[in-house]
Amino acid sequence: MPFAHFKVPAHTLSAEDKKKIVERTTDLYAEIYGERARPTTVVLVDEVPDGGWGVGGGVLTAAMLNGDA
Repeated sequence: MPFAHFKVPAHTLSAEDKKKIVERTTDLYAEIYGERARPTTVVLVDEVPDGGWGVGGGVLTAAMLNGDA
């Protein structure tokens, strides 16, 4: 069973954006593994609370990612 796990900043994606991620990821797995993979493909979009992640030793916030900080 193909599985994809996306971690994104909380409250930065609309329901439509999440739907696109699920649909396109499923399409990609079906393209690679064949249509037999489509019904068993699992896509998880996990929202990380603001300030709950970092890169290079620094904590990131949604404001920083949006260029507001």
